[in-house]
Amino acid sequence: MISASQRFWFWAIVWVSVVTLSAPTVVVLGASFTAGNIIAFPPEGLSLRWYEKIALARDLQQAFLRSLIVSSICMLIAVPAGTLAGIALARYQLRCFNGVQMYLLLPFTIPLIGSGIGLMMMFGRLGALGSLWPVGFACAVINLPFIIWSVSASAAQLDPDLEHAAANCGAGRVQTFLYVTLPAVMPGVITGSLLMFILAMNEFLVSLLLVDARTVTLPVQIYNSIRSIITPDLAAVSVVFIVMAALAIAFLDRLVGLEIFLKSK
Repeated sequence: MISASQRFWFWAIVWVSVVTLSAPTVVVLGASFTAGNIIAFPPEGLSLRWYEKIALARDLQQAFLRSLIVSSICMLIAVPAGTLAGIALARYQLRCFNGVQMYLLLPFTIPLIGSGIGLMMMFGRLGALGSLWPVGFACAVINLPFIIWSVSASAAQLDPDLEHAAANCGAGRVQTFLYVTLPAVMPGVITGSLLMFILAMNEFLVSLLLVDARTVTLPVQIYNSIRSIITPDLAAVSVVFIVMAALAIAFLDRLVGLEIFLKSK
């Protein structure tokens, strides 16, 4: 049995963690509604003027569109590659399994600046710096382990007898993959796709190294703005990012459930 003191400290730690993690979001949210001309919390009155400003700002609109293009390119590359790799890791005994496991840990072990500089040098030799497709490709390469984990978690729950039954019924390998394997791992594919989309939308460092002044993405555009002065419209842009992430999580929970996402971690 858990004693009263243990229960108290448990819930105290939980609430301290919740408040600590929520505080930055609350501050940004409040600052975005300020009626003043400088970012402040508590806000100096309430107004939607800064949301109106970002809605009419053409540079932010173009940067947002570029970020959407980068995220789409990232998903087009990462989803098929991550899906096949995730299924292979879960279903087959690979000779290079340990090496693949080490690769999956690279996002947590190699500083992002190192990967970004390497990609910048590679695309520089190809003469592709300043285009959007290298940014999408780079986001896919760097974040690919996340979708592999997600698909592997779903593939590990697939009963091999289902594939054997399909083969016994005359289905070929391609038919078995399309009608049995792929639908079974689809929750992991959807989870990984949404995660890759959000990560690519928010990617800053790699975008900063690979774009130029004509093709800046939204995170880079925000960075360029705060180098001079932090205004409430940037807080409004941050709130838009937060809302997009919250909607993606809510969509994910309703579509496949958050259990798949948590198991992929």
